[in-house]
Amino acid sequence: MTVARPHPNRPAARSLQQASLSDAPRLLLSRIRGLSSKRTLTWLTCIPIALLGLGLFNLSAHAAQLPELTPAFLANNMFVLICAALVIFMNAGFAMVEAGLCRQKNAVNILAKNLIVFCLAATAYWFIGYKIMYNASWVIPGWFKFGGLFFDPTVTPEMVTGGKLVPSVDFLFQLAFAGTAATIVSGLVAERIKFGEFIIFSLILTGILYPISGSWQWNVGEGWLNKLGFIDFAGSSVVHSFGAWAGLMGAILLGPRIGKFVDGTPQAMPGHNQAIATLGCLILWLGWFGFNPGSVLAMNEQVPYIAVTTTLGGAAGGIAATLFSQFTGGKPDLSMTINGILAGLVGVTAGCDGYSMPAAWVIGFIAGILVVYSVALIDKIGIDDPVGAWSVHGTCGIWGTLAVGLFNMDKGLFTGHGFGQLGVQSVGVLAFAIFSAVTSWIVWSVIGTIFGGIRVTPAEEFEGLDIGEHGMEAYPEFASTK
Repeated sequence: MTVARPHPNRPAARSLQQASLSDAPRLLLSRIRGLSSKRTLTWLTCIPIALLGLGLFNLSAHAAQLPELTPAFLANNMFVLICAALVIFMNAGFAMVEAGLCRQKNAVNILAKNLIVFCLAATAYWFIGYKIMYNASWVIPGWFKFGGLFFDPTVTPEMVTGGKLVPSVDFLFQLAFAGTAATIVSGLVAERIKFGEFIIFSLILTGILYPISGSWQWNVGEGWLNKLGFIDFAGSSVVHSFGAWAGLMGAILLGPRIGKFVDGTPQAMPGHNQAIATLGCLILWLGWFGFNPGSVLAMNEQVPYIAVTTTLGGAAGGIAATLFSQFTGGKPDLSMTINGILAGLVGVTAGCDGYSMPAAWVIGFIAGILVVYSVALIDKIGIDDPVGAWSVHGTCGIWGTLAVGLFNMDKGLFTGHGFGQLGVQSVGVLAFAIFSAVTSWIVWSVIGTIFGGIRVTPAEEFEGLDIGEHGMEAYPEFASTK
């Protein structure tokens, strides 16, 4: 029988390079001055315990100030928090649609803009925008308010007993909408805007311009449009057409991309990845279930109905755009199907809570037709909109706002309630258009004057903004397509 010899004792490792996984932590701690002492280590272990105790104490003290959390309070806040996450996730959809419908050499720039714009929106809207829109004092009653920075996140007993949203949840949901308005701008100025100048404009838009006009309607009982009786349930004008007008002014000042128009005739500049664009469209559709149902700001019986009207609008828009792109171009155009779905969703957004289901489908179908002809019209008048953002969010945002005056079950012309609401809706459309167009033109112009223009050089544009603005490529293993 062979007896195994005992292993000799291994020498203690003298360096981290020689240490085993089991020895390395001990050796590393021993090298830090003071940590070799057992007494020091004992005191260090008290730190996380003390922090945990302090946190539990603060939580208990805070909870003691509030009544027992009610089911309505928990359900409403959880629902709106989930909806806020869905709307924030729409940034991924916007990024993929825009990148897919633009050229390969600009993909990094587009993705960077769509990613940074939400960071900017979160900062600017938290710093000043939310306060301007909801919680400040009126400087010009009903029109403009200001008074301090940030917002008060305090949860009160009245919020709990009334099943209301806590300020932090409401802030996140409203922030998601502010970010959406800025993201729309990105599509209209794609493939030729300077990155830094776009950042500055986005900060001003989300921190000041959007909150001012948004307060006209969504500061309930105080904004002048809200008092007038204007209806924009989830933002066809407050968010979509506002962002589209701001982007349109940028596109006009920038001028068209090199090669877009030859002797006044628009040239096709196909996107590089229709698969990404299609996936982005589906992400946006999913996000719209946070956008529209979440605008109820509570979990109640309206939520599933609004989800259905939203779905019907998007579906009808996709069908219409596919059919009419075939009528005009001879074959169904996938990019038009994508934009048709988004157009239908934008179209029903203003009145999704007050439409019958057949009306929601008709509104979406008309939006799908409008987006096809709007894209052609924008090209005809010499404005370069690389992804059709104006046609989706501007044209169909206007249509969706006016459609409330036609199809709303309680106030619409086609439901037997006269022209009154249609007139009010027209006033709102004009108000958002004038304010957004004028202020955005001024801001774009001032930025251009200060920084020597808002457009990249022709050489950078030809090479691609990925290299010129970021020094990298989206697909470095493939040759760039100019």
